[in-house]
Amino acid sequence: MKYNFTRILLVVSFFFVFYKILPAQDTERAIYAEISVPAKLEEVWEAWTTESGIKSFFAPACHVDLRIKGPYEMYFNQSAEVGKRGGEGNIILAYETNKMISFTWNAPPTIPAVRHQLTHVTVRFEEQDDNTIKVTLNHDGWGEGEDWDKAFNYFDRAWNRIVLPMLKYRFENGPINWKNPPRIE
Repeated sequence: MKYNFTRILLVVSFFFVFYKILPAQDTERAIYAEISVPAKLEEVWEAWTTESGIKSFFAPACHVDLRIKGPYEMYFNQSAEVGKRGGEGNIILAYETNKMISFTWNAPPTIPAVRHQLTHVTVRFEEQDDNTIKVTLNHDGWGEGEDWDKAFNYFDRAWNRIVLPMLKYRFENGPINWKNPPRIE
């Protein structure tokens, strides 16, 4: 019996010391956004996964092909040179029809130091009732440093105060007129 008690004491002591020596794991930095949209599930899904849907709320032009590794590019400034038009070079990573789409995302051209390092966005769709869909967005994969902080802050604002509110606006008021877009903020 004494051997078992000593052994247990050694194991507990080891785990206590080991736990105290190892640094605590930080939670990865991520942007979380959520909105309820007055629409049918299939309509909200199509808004995120078809070119006509995306043009109705997200960007005035795009190139999207709903397949794994298919393009998921948003062009916010069509007159800019290639590579500086917006979310270019992004691809679809995964999707589950009417439930989730995941894609890569890059920093805006105004933050060139991290522009070509892709982050990861997952958008989920959940029916609240027949005419209300909860849309949640999680954006992770952030590095560290001043330029990463700028990109993080840029997209925290963009997803929470522009993109998701534009999605809701689109279903409440109709597609966005990109020649005269509404002031959402």
